[in-house]
Amino acid sequence: MRRSLIAAAAVALTAAGVVFAVTPSAQAATAIPAHVFAPYFEAYNGDSLNGLSQQSGDKYLTMAFIQTASRGSCTVYWNGDTGMPISNATFGADIAAIRARGGDVIPSFGGYAADNGGTEIADSCTDVNQIAAQFEKVITTYDVTRIDLDVEDNSLTNTAGIDRRNKAIKIVEDWAAANGRTIQFVYTLPTTTSGLADSGLAVLRNAVANNARVDIVNQMTFDYYDNQPHQMANDTKSASNGLHSQLQQLYPTKTSQQLWSMIGVTEMIGVDDFGPAETFTIADANAVYAWATQQGIAELSFWALQRDNGGCPGGAASDTCSGISQSTWQFSHIFAPFTTGGGTPGSPSPTRTTASPSPSPSRSSSTPPATGLTNGTFETGSLSPWTGSLCSIVSTPVHGGSKALKAAATSSDNAQCSQTVAVQPNRTYTLSAWVQGSYAFLGATTGAGDTSTWTAGSSTWTKLTVNVNTGSSTSIKVWVHGWYGTGTIYVDDVALV
Repeated sequence: MRRSLIAAAAVALTAAGVVFAVTPSAQAATAIPAHVFAPYFEAYNGDSLNGLSQQSGDKYLTMAFIQTASRGSCTVYWNGDTGMPISNATFGADIAAIRARGGDVIPSFGGYAADNGGTEIADSCTDVNQIAAQFEKVITTYDVTRIDLDVEDNSLTNTAGIDRRNKAIKIVEDWAAANGRTIQFVYTLPTTTSGLADSGLAVLRNAVANNARVDIVNQMTFDYYDNQPHQMANDTKSASNGLHSQLQQLYPTKTSQQLWSMIGVTEMIGVDDFGPAETFTIADANAVYAWATQQGIAELSFWALQRDNGGCPGGAASDTCSGISQSTWQFSHIFAPFTTGGGTPGSPSPTRTTASPSPSPSRSSSTPPATGLTNGTFETGSLSPWTGSLCSIVSTPVHGGSKALKAAATSSDNAQCSQTVAVQPNRTYTLSAWVQGSYAFLGATTGAGDTSTWTAGSSTWTKLTVNVNTGSSTSIKVWVHGWYGTGTIYVDDVALV
């Protein structure tokens, strides 16, 4: 990935290490969500993995890249740097911190520099068992359940390396099954606007021939270099439709939806390596997000987390900014709700359950306030004790009575409205609210963490409900909010019982 910039950023390669046996350990990590947003993190430039995860709110990250230190070696390191071995001393604490917040990482092997320079593990190492051992070492060291394989440039034409890689995948999948582990393999491949080129298809054909299960085919929907006009969101859709047809030929027993659930998309946000003619905009991001959610694809990503800022508007492709005018983390904020079962930036982790719309019953303004919570009906006409700079009371629309809460999210603020509520410790409460509008979130923060739910939205009132266990807390923060750049939501009849 990143045809010019990764190569420029690659560290100097040194002598190869020594392969050693890997002993399976008990698995602690949970599986990656079925639908996940996991942007690439440039692991080679010294940035803090956990720090940027916290700042961006991105709970799932794809870590680029793992490769050998020199051509012919069978030992991998982060970025091919012998000072960054595959061990808990390298990124282990950051990964643990990300997991503690409900997220996870996906280590990525390969990348353009490795694929171009012969240090991609299957190109470099001619022993299939040692390749498999390196995959297993990464899996057991970091307790991960998904491995990304970025195969491009020379690795697409190295038929011996392709065959070795797929044979190693089969060995690892059998090893994982025998040891009670979950492991998924993702092939990240370049694409045309109508689907994979034959070189990419050859990688998948060989996987089928070797009985190697490929869980996701992740297209790099950028750097087309075809000198054609591009509308990047439309190109993503046409490339994915083409890939769907290609997968149908490779996996004829799978249903259409099963094939869509094998598809991933990685954008290059802003200006890509080709230049301004291939620019992925904020509007493109919103369009791709809506399409990916509706289509039910498996993975949504972009290159790269460190580029998700407007630090160089009008510039060329860069590892540190997008080249367009944008707010910091704006692409992350757009794509984050795609994750099913994972967290979202700026809020506790939603459980991602969507309630069904229900008709609005009548309500008297004298309805008693909800148990444990004040002004949940907003009939006082005052915001207090709710707080929030983008929160206000309105008289329309309402779910019942004559007042409701308005939360007007912007591109840089999700408009959280909250109040602190006294509760009994070690009790499970039911928190509910009626909401209207796009991407409404409801949740509570306790001493033990966060619990929430959300809905993608409706023009009618929808009821959200989530159970909240107080643990040792005697007070909790109850909150509602919208989502960055998706407009205003309305909230009514909040109850905690």
